[in-house]
Amino acid sequence: MSLAELIAEADERSLAASGLACLDRCLSLLIDETEVLRPLWAGIAAGEDGWAERLAAARTVLDEAPDTDETAAPVRKMIGAAPSEWAAGPLAEWATACSALALELHQELDPSGGKQGPLVAGEQRRQIQILEVLSATPDGAGLRRALDLSTEGQRVLRAALSRRARAAQGPS
Repeated sequence: MSLAELIAEADERSLAASGLACLDRCLSLLIDETEVLRPLWAGIAAGEDGWAERLAAARTVLDEAPDTDETAAPVRKMIGAAPSEWAAGPLAEWATACSALALELHQELDPSGGKQGPLVAGEQRRQIQILEVLSATPDGAGLRRALDLSTEGQRVLRAALSRRARAAQGPS
């Protein structure tokens, strides 16, 4: 199944987790602190209960983060666009936008520069895996695996950022 089809068929929990996972992977463009979103991850299992409050808390922390560069601006926008309402429609729009933005950011950082480069392909594969895991485990058991996949993607993106920084510095 394609990424778009998986998003279209996902429930609220899977949509929230999918969008959050994309944000989680791209967060290193904005701040070094990776624990900011952990309360949101924990809250997804509870569903609607506490979602809006946890989201507001995460937004506050991220709004206070200093602007680093133009690459980080879309990440800030991504958390700002997260719906406080726990409903399939708004969550699907957000998850779709987060997916597209994450793929776009990975393409910008991909050393091959192409839409099918290894960094982009890995991000797309992770997004699909997360949605598949969540749809296969409707009781919330897949959230841990989704978080693990997101953490793996975070490490990959951090490595790409590190390579980019070294290349910008030139030979020593």
